Amino acid sequence: MELDERKQKILKAVIANYLETGEPVGSRTISKYTDLNLSSATIRNEMADLEELGYIMQPHTSAGRIPTDAGYRLYVDSMMAEKDTEMEEMKTQLLERVDKMESLLKQVARVLANNTNYATLVTGPQYQNSKLKFIQLSQVDESQLLAVIVVDGNVIKNKLMTVTRPLANDELLKLNVLLNTFLQGASLQDINLEMIQTMKSQAGEYADILENIFQGIAEAIHEADEVEIYTSGTSNMLKYPELGDLEQTTKLLEVLEDRQGLSELLDGSNNANGIQVYIGEETPVSSMKDCSIVTATYELEEGGKGTIGIIGPKRMDYKKVVSTLKNLTGELDTIFKKKE
Repeated sequence: MELDERKQKILKAVIANYLETGEPVGSRTISKYTDLNLSSATIRNEMADLEELGYIMQPHTSAGRIPTDAGYRLYVDSMMAEKDTEMEEMKTQLLERVDKMESLLKQVARVLANNTNYATLVTGPQYQNSKLKFIQLSQVDESQLLAVIVVDGNVIKNKLMTVTRPLANDELLKLNVLLNTFLQGASLQDINLEMIQTMKSQAGEYADILENIFQGIAEAIHEADEVEIYTSGTSNMLKYPELGDLEQTTKLLEVLEDRQGLSELLDGSNNANGIQVYIGEETPVSSMKDCSIVTATYELEEGGKGTIGIIGPKRMDYKKVVSTLKNLTGELDTIFKKKE
């Protein structure tokens, strides 16, 4: 239901005050907090309507009101004005002597946790249908070959293979040319039986070596598809009394340390565009039903995408979180898509 301007302002004031104090909000507080110039009685009537509509609730008979999940949702979707906050300090921290993606993403998680006082997580980039970029065979000793396999995202897989005799340089060159001619730019789905048979036929007596290489290629591509997740600020969750139940907090921290659980949490976010906000029961993980999760995606020049997430109590500072993520993803897109 669409609220009139007065109800919107009162709901916004209730949420803003609750975000600040963590305490139920009464009508007298709202009468001082807003510019509506309404009496406490009028505000009580409006708050009663908001409660009937399901946007706020009264935790105790004598207490004020607190927002419901629906109230937070309306706040996020309809009332949260975009705020262009400068993030120069964060930008400087991100760019300072960072030359590897892993270091950068770990740093992003730390900076976000320090900046927001919530738990944060950042996934490494994922690629759809990862493709081979390069394959190089080299002789290690008389009985072993090393295959260096590079796929999208510069994921490198090294595979040692046993051979019955050492290969001469011209033989290695022939195999390297054969492999890169057929496989460079190919995804796992492109490597079909016909291609394999053709390559084996051209490899002649070295066909058995190709079998091992194909296995290494599959392992490298699967490794590229695995999600790396970097977390920070998990102890920040202990700062919020509403998350202080020991059993609940233990489960929450276990999820934040569990790679599989985090993968499930972010499963849908990496395919979404823009900012995604999950409030309370909307979160896909049961132990996070008292939390809110805000996620955003970043993109790499070659097509890889990753997810940045901030986890906090339902009374998190949504304006700050969304503004931070908007600025951060913009900076990351600039860094990652910058031409050399």
